[in-house]
Amino acid sequence: MNDEKELVDRLSRGEAGAFQELVERNKRKVYYLALDIVGNHADAEDISQEVFIKIYRAFKTFKREAKLGSWLYRVTVNASIDHLRRKSALPETSQSDLFGNDDRVLALASGEFGSDPARKAEGQLMQRQIDKALQKISAQERSVFVMRHYHDLPLKDIAEAMNVSIGSVKSYLFRGLKKIQKELAGGGTNPSTEVGHE
Repeated sequence: MNDEKELVDRLSRGEAGAFQELVERNKRKVYYLALDIVGNHADAEDISQEVFIKIYRAFKTFKREAKLGSWLYRVTVNASIDHLRRKSALPETSQSDLFGNDDRVLALASGEFGSDPARKAEGQLMQRQIDKALQKISAQERSVFVMRHYHDLPLKDIAEAMNVSIGSVKSYLFRGLKKIQKELAGGGTNPSTEVGHE
């Protein structure tokens, strides 16, 4: 954390090399988050460049008490969602109170395939199906799902990155998960149980 504060101080002073260090430290994180949201390598590279240009231009508006990492996540998520909107990928979904959990989906989304080769092959196939299903949910739901299950961020950090309440994060997460379950079940229903929160 002191490392981050020192980097912010150097950026604030306009120190040569500080911005390059920011890029080097965070370029993989930004790229992979964008890739997980938009699902396309070329688009993720474009978004990464866009994110760092935005950060460079807007650094003077950065609030010193905020976390630099959360700000980077927020700019990346917003740039990814804007990109999807520009491509007219997904309309905003309507509000619904669908809560659900499927341990199989969550385990596979986390890459927990185990050491058994057959289970691993099945897991990789399921992962491709999850990736396909992710393309069919709203950009906000996808962003929350990706940050939670691929990047292992706490709900509080996701809320900060998306500039929404923890309640909204939970709502996006459960709606997205329910839709993914439905997609994986071929449009049918899946038995589900309510999941605990942080």
